[in-house]
Order: sequence, then C-alpha cells, then structure tokens
Amino acid sequence: MRGLAPPRATAGTSASAASTRFAEAALAANLADVAFWTAASPVGDLLVAVTRGGLVRIAYADETRDEVLAHLAREVSPRILESARATDPVRRELEEYFAGERLRFDLKVDRQLIRGVAREVLAATGRVPFGQTTTYGELAIRIGRPRAARAVGNALGSNPIPIVIPCHRVLRAGGLLGGYAGGLDRKHALLQLEGAIASS
Repeated sequence: MRGLAPPRATAGTSASAASTRFAEAALAANLADVAFWTAASPVGDLLVAVTRGGLVRIAYADETRDEVLAHLAREVSPRILESARATDPVRRELEEYFAGERLRFDLKVDRQLIRGVAREVLAATGRVPFGQTTTYGELAIRIGRPRAARAVGNALGSNPIPIVIPCHRVLRAGGLLGGYAGGLDRKHALLQLEGAIASS
C-alpha cells in the first residue's frame, strides 16, 4: 500500500510481529477498507471479513481464500488487509456462540453484499431466535410474499454472513433440513448446537 512501508524485522522482533504492527498502522491510517482473518470453529475454518460498517462476510472453508478475497475486492474494495486485531470482536463472539455461551450476536453487520429481495429475506431470518426454526414458506409469508418460497430459498443460499444471519434456522415444511450453502452437515451441526433438533 502506498504511503506506508512495512517495518523491518530486527533482532528480537519477529517478522510476524512486524507484520502485525504494519497491519494495525495501515488500518489506523485508513489505508484498508476490508480486514480479514481465519477463525477455527467446530464446523471448520471460517474466513471472517469486516469493514468500518461491520461484519461483511463469513466464508466456510469450501470457498477458497482467493475466491472470497477476489469477490470482496470486486464488490467491496480492493484495499484488503489481513488483520487478527480488526476481526477480534467477531471471532470472540463466534467462539462464545460455539461454546454455548452466546444466544444472540451483538455485532455490527455491513449488509452491502445483500441485495434485492435478499435484504427482506435475511432481515426476517435475523429475527428467528436461537434454538427455534421456521420454514421457507413461513418466511415468505413474513415478508409479504406468500408464493415466493423458492425465491426465499435462493436468497438464503446467497447469504454472505452465515451463522450470524442464521439461515441455518430455516427448514423445509415437515422439518426436513432443506438446503444450505455450507452443506447439510454444517446445518445439522448448528441446529444441534442450538438445541433446535435432537442430538443423534
């Protein structure tokens, strides 16, 4: 990035520490618009990305890092920086959620990657409480589009912030899991974690 040279590692200062200081200085100087880091979780590694507006992306390991970063560069900003510190609040709340210590996320969310009918669908999805589920049809009714269950499913599949916007809580009629962009094993695991379905 122009205007900020990375500090050189010196004796007693690891390259990793120097890189961390550079990242923090770049963020403080507004030389980056998106910060990301990878967080370990029971459902696999999660790439989390934040902007000044809040959490903008969570990606499962099925999506390659290069694919996710290329999409962020194209749709949000090419000024992207790897930073653990900038993503600390997100990673901390995710850890608490997976430990069963958090029933609701208090994070700011940047919804700029959510467009069209998906804005309505995912806003309604965000109001489904921990431990409860709804169906595609019920969600369609909630947004005033009772015949749009298929469109609801498509919108859920495009959710850029899974887990925090809990599209895993939306099932098919009759309690069938339905689809999930992160895979049905992850959907099942998240619902089990929340006690929404019985442990097998």
